[in-house]
Amino acid sequence: MPTTLAPAKVNLFLHVGEVQANGRHPLDSLVMFAGPEAADRVSVETADKLTLNVTGPRSAGLEIDERNLVLRAANALLEASGKVRGASLTLDKHLPVAAGIGGGSADA
Repeated sequence: MPTTLAPAKVNLFLHVGEVQANGRHPLDSLVMFAGPEAADRVSVETADKLTLNVTGPRSAGLEIDERNLVLRAANALLEASGKVRGASLTLDKHLPVAAGIGGGSADA
């Protein structure tokens, strides 16, 4: 089963500029990614339908529904590719949920 790391991101600095006419702030940031000790792991196998299994020490409380970024990304890929087969995905969750370190977007 192919597996890849989905590392946390670390903002080395983040500068928020003055509010613009459109109500948004310009951002200036430098981001690095953590090593394997601070990463989730995502595995995939071909399957007839799309499924997601969440394991790991930080899996409690992680919803497996239409809000889940991994499933949203996988569904978007299936839709864009026109494929009808799915995949059996496993997310081994080591990063804290909703911690602001980019775990969910890295997983996706």
